[in-house]
Amino acid sequence: MSTNELYLSSVKKQFLYYKTLGEKAMDQLEPEQLFTTTNEDTNSIATIVEHISGNMLSRWTDFLTTDGEKEWRNRDLEFAHNLLSKEEILNSWEKGWECLFTALNNLQPEQLSDIIYIRNEGHSVIEAINRQLAHYPYHIGQIVFYAKQLKTNDWESLSIPKNKSNHYNSGKFAQEKSIKNFTDE
Repeated sequence: MSTNELYLSSVKKQFLYYKTLGEKAMDQLEPEQLFTTTNEDTNSIATIVEHISGNMLSRWTDFLTTDGEKEWRNRDLEFAHNLLSKEEILNSWEKGWECLFTALNNLQPEQLSDIIYIRNEGHSVIEAINRQLAHYPYHIGQIVFYAKQLKTNDWESLSIPKNKSNHYNSGKFAQEKSIKNFTDE
């Protein structure tokens, strides 16, 4: 497998990991908690999802051929509390991720050095992917943190549970060394 093929495989797994992380956090909440804000400057989880989805649709639609900031995108409207139910939140979430994975699955390894534009600024395809691989986990971290705060108790850890690192590590080191992505489990 070429380096470019390895890279594409890895980023697909990373995006899927963060998608799953966001879903597992939201699944632990009551529907009304998805709309909670703590002050005027705080976005609800619903708003964060709407923003992520809007960004994904803009960036990944016609990924190689049109600017990543589409003329039809209204970024400010993504923060106007348009999603009104958990079903709408999850539909928006899925629509964005489907657009992202369709674009990634259609990418050829030799296209990774091609130049695309976001707001008229040129990026190699690798740079554009990395930009989004930093952006989405930033917001998914917000979702996870917020969900954990809203849940208050009975939170099911999405990583190594507190005070369980030694147990987790001993299980890992008891296995044979292997080459795999941490998301393969």
